[in-house]
Amino acid sequence: MTDHSPVPGAADGAPADYSPPAEPAGKYDAELDRLFGVGGPLAPAVGTFKPRTSQTEMAKAIASAIDGQQVLMAEAGTGTGKTFAYLVPALLWGGKTIVSTGTKNLQDQLFLRDIPTIRQALKAPVSVALLKGRSNYVCHFHLERTLQNGRLTSRDDVGHLREISRFIKMSNSGDKAELAKVPENASVWNLVTSTRDTCMGAECQYYQDCFVMKARREAQQADVVVVNHHLFFADVALKDTGVAELLPSANTVIFDEAHQLPDTATLFFGQSVSTSQVLELCRDVLAEGLAHARGGPDWAKVVTVVEKAARDLRLTFPEGGTRLSLPQVPPTSSFFPALEKLKEELDGLIDVLEEQAERAETLEACRVRAVELKAAFDAWKADPKGKVVEGDQAVLWVEAFNSSLQLHKTPLSIAPIFQNQREGTPRSWIFTSATLAVKNDFKHFSDQMGLTGEPARTWPSPFNYGEQGVLYVPTGLPEPNSMGYTDAVVDCALPVIEAAGGRTFFLCTTIRAVNRVAERLRTEFAERGLDFPLFVQGERGRTELLDSFRNAGNAVLVGSQSFWEGVDVRGDALSLVIIDKLPFAPPDDPVLAARIEVMEKQGMNGFMHHQLPEAIITLKQGAGRLIRDVDDRGVLMICDPRLISKPYGRRIWQSLPPFKRTRVQEEVIAFFKPPSE
Repeated sequence: MTDHSPVPGAADGAPADYSPPAEPAGKYDAELDRLFGVGGPLAPAVGTFKPRTSQTEMAKAIASAIDGQQVLMAEAGTGTGKTFAYLVPALLWGGKTIVSTGTKNLQDQLFLRDIPTIRQALKAPVSVALLKGRSNYVCHFHLERTLQNGRLTSRDDVGHLREISRFIKMSNSGDKAELAKVPENASVWNLVTSTRDTCMGAECQYYQDCFVMKARREAQQADVVVVNHHLFFADVALKDTGVAELLPSANTVIFDEAHQLPDTATLFFGQSVSTSQVLELCRDVLAEGLAHARGGPDWAKVVTVVEKAARDLRLTFPEGGTRLSLPQVPPTSSFFPALEKLKEELDGLIDVLEEQAERAETLEACRVRAVELKAAFDAWKADPKGKVVEGDQAVLWVEAFNSSLQLHKTPLSIAPIFQNQREGTPRSWIFTSATLAVKNDFKHFSDQMGLTGEPARTWPSPFNYGEQGVLYVPTGLPEPNSMGYTDAVVDCALPVIEAAGGRTFFLCTTIRAVNRVAERLRTEFAERGLDFPLFVQGERGRTELLDSFRNAGNAVLVGSQSFWEGVDVRGDALSLVIIDKLPFAPPDDPVLAARIEVMEKQGMNGFMHHQLPEAIITLKQGAGRLIRDVDDRGVLMICDPRLISKPYGRRIWQSLPPFKRTRVQEEVIAFFKPPSE
């Protein structure tokens, strides 16, 4: 089952199912043939549904893994229909199932569209619940406190607050995604939702009506619960989101977009503490102290010294964008004494709160937060000589933002931690994505997740990539680190964008490149009289940009990381995807640098074993934006000359869909011309 050696005689880059010879028929195979086949119940329920061999075979493999309570890594090329391939067996035979997706948007899509469609088609009597992190649900207590305090700074906030007050009287879920009138990133949400630190729990007067508790109760009782990766791992780490109560009773756990798991898990199995958390605590201590213990200490004075210590710690690094591992911080840096000073002042705050806590539950909640924050700063054991106290298992690093400083402690490998999670009650674990393997080899993903030796299968895309798409690597471009590289890429791309009639995603590896490309295209389009609407990441929200792009039909969208994956534009609106550089992680990233150092101590090559596979998986995601349907046609233009000039380039393009390949601009321009010309 785990034999991923290349199929003898398979052409370079040709789609091939790298599974071993056919396995004995599973007990659900005949039923799945009927459900997914011509005349089955799925076709009438989904207008565009067509039977696909790879989808049916994938569903059979997942049904077998569910039946045998096994692990399965399942890579399915774009267009396989993997969502239905895992949902049908899960809804019919999965027992209590947790489905975890990459984003809240995908969560909503599964819950509102895909699962209801299948449930209706199969007449499956399953109950389904949606569970999100607590910051997605309006908190009655914090809403009331904000209404009473009247500490709103802008007219927008006042209007938003009125909408939220109206919304919770009518909403069953309290999920902010249902209130479109208030933008998701409006600052007022922070004032009307709870965090783990600020939740009053069973002591709260609104506990019976609490939307978070209601969502958790529904999840407890449902057959299928839809969560997202952030929620899943935050819960495993913090036991704060309701998943911890669900896991013991779950028979099946399915991770969609599983390629995101290593990064998400690393984020949550690590520990972070920031100066902004200290400032938030001070703000709340002042408000609660004045409300409930006015005759006590001078609250303003009590919090001012702590706030000053937090701000002084932030100022030990220059503004914005600094990321340093502990050994990179000079031993003489004022960071070390400033950190000790903040710990001292937090101790003083805790002393005051201990004396006053019995006056109000909210003051007791502030005391608990202060103790937890102090413990988090203590756990980040910094030795001014630059030694990491934790040994090789974690990397300590600091990150400076404009108004806060974060201290991180990140595990170098999540494999042992995640293996612990999987031990205990037997259940099936399904990991699926369009991009888990590197040239049909799952080793990189399985090593990261502690799944070494577990079954893995690949199903090819049903698309005819050789006919539908072209991979174009232009000639004559300078090295990617040279001055003026981005301008050279734009010069090279302009004739192709023009031939494509706009309809382009221009994907960059850095925000700086996004801004430069956008600036150049704006100028060039004006000078050449090209009437292509230009949309740029950051100018509006992601969903709004995508809707505008689809509706325009001839637009150019310039974006970085957040447009490389999870974006689905079918049909003619997108016919050209341009990628400026191979997406290697920045070498100065402290966690990456520490991981590579450990690998090299073990005799491995950090570039070949870690950076290259990571870049390939990201590139496969970007390439996957192009062909989304059987009728789509398009060009993938990768501008980075290393794809051809470096020995590892071959490994990269062999991992991409088997497009026709060219280096000749005229051939690409001809591809876009209507057949009659």
